[in-house]
Amino acid sequence: MAAARPSTEDALARLDEERVDQRFKGLPPDAEGKTVAELTAEHRSLFTGGFTTPVLALSAEALDHNLALMERWSAEHGLAFAPHGKTSMAPLLLERQLTHGAWGITAAVPTQVRVYRAFGIQRIFLANEVVDAAALHWLAAELAADPDFRLAAYVDSVRGVELMDEALRAAGATRPLDVVVELGAEGGRTGIRTEADGRAVADAVAAATTLRLVGVAGYEAEVPGADAGVVRAWLRRLIALAVEFDKADRFAGVDEIVVSAGGSAWFDAVAEVFAELPPLSAPVLKLLRSGAYVTHDDGTYRHKTPFNRHPDEGALRPAFRLWAQVVSRPEPGRAYLNAGKRDASYDLGLPEPQLVRSARDGSVRAASGMTVIGLADQHAFVSLEPGTELEVGDWVALGLSHPCTVFDRWQMIPLVTEDGTVTKYVRTFF
Repeated sequence: MAAARPSTEDALARLDEERVDQRFKGLPPDAEGKTVAELTAEHRSLFTGGFTTPVLALSAEALDHNLALMERWSAEHGLAFAPHGKTSMAPLLLERQLTHGAWGITAAVPTQVRVYRAFGIQRIFLANEVVDAAALHWLAAELAADPDFRLAAYVDSVRGVELMDEALRAAGATRPLDVVVELGAEGGRTGIRTEADGRAVADAVAAATTLRLVGVAGYEAEVPGADAGVVRAWLRRLIALAVEFDKADRFAGVDEIVVSAGGSAWFDAVAEVFAELPPLSAPVLKLLRSGAYVTHDDGTYRHKTPFNRHPDEGALRPAFRLWAQVVSRPEPGRAYLNAGKRDASYDLGLPEPQLVRSARDGSVRAASGMTVIGLADQHAFVSLEPGTELEVGDWVALGLSHPCTVFDRWQMIPLVTEDGTVTKYVRTFF
């Protein structure tokens, strides 16, 4: 039987009791031994408070803006919201997302569900197939221990359903596990390829007393050749599958039917097509799962965000800046910073120099004439245009692309106001 879960408030309070030490890169060496709460209360400056470079900073103002914007946008478009928690794996941010109207939090794997549950999250959408017997045993115990805990997972094969049923029976499951049939696309990621496959999977779920079919879902961004037309056509297949299943009474006895999609690139198309869904036999939970919005970025999502297509509906703000220091100027036209692959994302674009803070007088200027052309493990290679002013010791603020691969490089991230004051520390769990 699973142990009783703490409230989110109590679990977050325990994070503040954690002591600062060498695990947390960038934090002030003279803070070692202090609790996070004690360090927070000092309201140190990111620039003069003893922080070491490289140090990742999360903008308090941009974070607040992004949370409020997606809360409003989802409500205005009639969508429930379960942001993908894998982006940050930061309980403090997940709690902020819930406070800003999120229905629940999306996970990709059972280990992420375990983190969420350790911080008292009660509604989880597990956007992946689960055929691991050990994980299913744990889920069965978790569901049995907490009647208010709600979780739904993907299914996309008869064999997968058989494995789930076998493991849940062996675990003595007392509550059926809710599942949704995942729609994929030929050449894409997981998910059924044809509606006939979907019917076969739904039949298998109906025959398994340990499972309950509650809806359909998928991820439109992995459809091959995804563009506006392809994505909308795929989304219409998804809602047609929900209608077909409902007409066949496959959701009989379900209080709420789940229809879910939506990454960070096509949530406008999701809202448009989901609005076409006719009434079904039970209320429909139209569940959006975008996750990268929480920090946005200065790269791939800056270009992909649907707000570019709908500027009248608002704009997300990049919330990350990685501050690195110039450690070498060995030849003309080249500088080296002390941040590299261990600190910055690089899978969807290299960091972008944005600001320079002078080591001489603390003045800040635009990082013009500078381009990151490569990363080593602990160095950024910066090309400089002729006449560019940059000295050893200067701090350089780097904009980053793809927040999912930024968060996982940092266990503790300072939350910083525009004037550089650190107001909170964001703990991650990867």
